Amino acid sequence: DAVLNSPWGTLIKNDQFNIPLSFAGFLTYSTILLIVLILSLKIISPKQKIYKSFWWLLYLISCGSSVFSILLISIMIIKIKSFCFFCLLSAILSFSIFILTIIGARFDNRETMFYRGLIIAFTVLIGGLIWSNQVDPTRANEINLPTENISPPITTVSSIEKINFAKFLNDNNIVMYSAYWCPHCNDQKQLFGKKAVEELIIVECAKDGKNNQYNLCQERGIEGFPSWEINNEIYSGTMSLNELAEMTNYDGDINFE
Repeated sequence: DAVLNSPWGTLIKNDQFNIPLSFAGFLTYSTILLIVLILSLKIISPKQKIYKSFWWLLYLISCGSSVFSILLISIMIIKIKSFCFFCLLSAILSFSIFILTIIGARFDNRETMFYRGLIIAFTVLIGGLIWSNQVDPTRANEINLPTENISPPITTVSSIEKINFAKFLNDNNIVMYSAYWCPHCNDQKQLFGKKAVEELIIVECAKDGKNNQYNLCQERGIEGFPSWEINNEIYSGTMSLNELAEMTNYDGDINFE
């Protein structure tokens, strides 16, 4: 959870849509699976020119995903400092597919294979480093938060239903554990809106965050952000207000739109 809910857990994020890294991985492996099925079932005759093109496509995709996986593992170790089993499994799987493709394709020109792979590897590496630098919260802090490590401002408007729901959560000691650098935490707050967020019990867990309660977060075993404490149980991940209302047995107006 700590890795997937980190700033690096989202590949593209803007006002219109978000693309989680896990979804990008799903599309990549789905494409690889489709190509493997086409090749293994001989849907296309091996004598056709396009057959070899599918091998090249599989080689280049697996090469790129292997390089990107290595970059993600490095970020996991150096930046996030947390372990993700599925991230490691993905890296091993990508590299295995890459090696098997080299063996199975039997490319006639090894020099062409090497240079094409090198171009893809450098392109993915440079693009990945640029992306990593863009989402790095320490960089955002240097630009946007020169004096205080605080969450970005909430820009959405709260309806009366959202404000009443936030008051209910407060009255029932339901706590949101957050980190100032966490984009998913900001998404969660934006769902409530500015006025409603002021009613919530929010605990800052980042060790360098303003007014943080880092030790409390450690005691509660908080690993991912945002996390909600409901009836002494911890639930991680961004939730819709309707999900929260159901989990907390809220009997008020849930017309949050």
